[in-house]
Amino acid sequence: MPHIQQLPAHVADLIAAGEVVERPASVVKELVENAIDAGASAVVVELRRGGMGLIRVTDNGCGIAPEQLPTAFLRHATSKLRTPEDLGKIGTLGFRGEALAAISAVSRVDIRTRRHGDPEGASLHLEGGVPGDVEAAGAPEGTTILVRDLFYNTPARLKFMKKDSAETAAVSGLMQHLALSHPGVSFKFLKDGTEALHTPGDGRLDSAVYAALGRDFARSLLPVKGRDGETAVSGFVTRPLQGRGSRAMQVFFVNGRFIKSQLLTAALEEGYRNQLMKGKFPGCVLAVTLPVTQVDVNVHPAKTQVKFAQEKAVFDVVYHTVLDALAEQGGPASPPPPAPETASNPRGDFFQTMDAKTYREQGAGQKAPRKATPPAWNTERPSGMVNLSDRVPLSPPDRGERPAARRPFPPLRQDAPSSVLGEKPEARAPAQAAPAVPKVQEIPEAPSPPERPLPPAIPQLREELPGQEALESVKREAPWRIAGEVLRTYIVCESEEGDVWLIDKHAAHERINFDRLKAGLEPPMRQALLTPAAVELGREDGALLLENLPLLEELGFSCEDFGGGTVLVREVPADLDAGDVTATLEEIAGKLRSGRSPEERREGLLHTMACKAAIKGGWVSSQEELRALVDRVQRGEVRYCPHGRPVAVRLTGYELERMFKRA
Repeated sequence: MPHIQQLPAHVADLIAAGEVVERPASVVKELVENAIDAGASAVVVELRRGGMGLIRVTDNGCGIAPEQLPTAFLRHATSKLRTPEDLGKIGTLGFRGEALAAISAVSRVDIRTRRHGDPEGASLHLEGGVPGDVEAAGAPEGTTILVRDLFYNTPARLKFMKKDSAETAAVSGLMQHLALSHPGVSFKFLKDGTEALHTPGDGRLDSAVYAALGRDFARSLLPVKGRDGETAVSGFVTRPLQGRGSRAMQVFFVNGRFIKSQLLTAALEEGYRNQLMKGKFPGCVLAVTLPVTQVDVNVHPAKTQVKFAQEKAVFDVVYHTVLDALAEQGGPASPPPPAPETASNPRGDFFQTMDAKTYREQGAGQKAPRKATPPAWNTERPSGMVNLSDRVPLSPPDRGERPAARRPFPPLRQDAPSSVLGEKPEARAPAQAAPAVPKVQEIPEAPSPPERPLPPAIPQLREELPGQEALESVKREAPWRIAGEVLRTYIVCESEEGDVWLIDKHAAHERINFDRLKAGLEPPMRQALLTPAAVELGREDGALLLENLPLLEELGFSCEDFGGGTVLVREVPADLDAGDVTATLEEIAGKLRSGRSPEERREGLLHTMACKAAIKGGWVSSQEELRALVDRVQRGEVRYCPHGRPVAVRLTGYELERMFKRA
């Protein structure tokens, strides 16, 4: 048996740091939570190179005493717990006393702090968890912590870090949640010198939602508020018609702590039952407040999961609060129509406003006005007008002059040259007296084109070209006869064997699209949007899509960063409806966020694209489209949709006869 020995303190610190510090976002989370626990009203977070180069967190909290600085970086050192009973009523965000020790063990840390009322502050430098000497230093009230060269002494962890953009996106999402959970604190987030988030800190949740999640999402929300005993729920939920393509915009807080809870998600979506489109998910920012003794926050190392003492009570209060809010404020009420006597008609013409009762009382005894007789056309031909004028009607006198292009030719003079009348001079009769006619411009006769024999409509190939035969198109009867379509979703066919086939046109078209995209024989055709679409996906999902721009280009999208988690889409696949762009990108972000292998994620993306571009159930399809789908199914090329559902179902003639008791 191997010899058992105690690990060195440095190795134990590195192992403990691995449980707390997974990536730069973990460092930011621990430092900002400490700042909030210190009573800060303003917190500034600055990132360089996704946090791998520099993390700076500045707050205006209570500060740390100079003599306690070395103790703050020891393991299990905290000011938030005193007795074992305190573990059952944790009301602060941090409580374990491992954050500063774990962070300093895998980085180089500088801290500068000053308490309120102290004349000067203090600073301390740590490298690899080893502290230096505490020195006096000038500092503003509060605490500033700098973390440099994260994981410089743990290369095994360093090689698993993602791109700087992905790490920055993770910190952006974390700052969103912190800002929403504490609207009374002003948060400012700077990434590589650029301000990415700034909340006012006025204590209003709607202000924090507007600053963190964007204007469009904030305008789609309904306020909710409810209470059952000591459990209270407040916040905002989206309207039923503005559902999201994923659950990425569902944000829950319990006693000011951001959590991920399947219980709260189920309660929220249960409140939307029968009110939300299939495939859509509600968005929310919900804060649950209950006694600290009714919730256990010490069940997950990252403290993102909690356990409720009374889960059913929490489920019920969230469910009923959401349900009542949707029932009362599901849509804007239409304003009542104005009374007929108060309706104004500034124009004073025949456009009048009245209700149906007034119309029946005033207009029942009046006869319908007769239609105006159209003006008569002048069909009398002036003297000397040629027959060509019979084809061009004259303008009615009350409509003004007709354009010059439609004006008839002027009358010809009786003594006009023979070249105009088309006869020889000697063949003319003696001139007769004629009324005086104004002199007009002579119009020369256009030369008539020489006659050219026309080819026969159907050439006789057998006679003109010996040895060749005309091709005769023989229309071959299709193996399956299309009997019709039911519910605008299922194609009904009859085979030569007397079987009846039901084909799901959406599933069949989806499989055809998936096979074409997976084969990748040719790049997808694109269509440029007349107006680029700005798709709000949240900072994490937006950065995730921007990180995978080559993959989006392969699928037929042309996207670019629009800032604040918004992606600007300029081109989409030609067979994708422009109205499905937002939902498609939300689903793609969800597939990219999953922890599957690259090949599985690519197939998931192809599933999404094939489904969005396929014919939808309920659409009106032409006979040509139905015929094309039936031919592919009949030849055996399409059997199952990409999700594994059958495309066609057979009903034999014998089964039909049994249904009608004929067999």
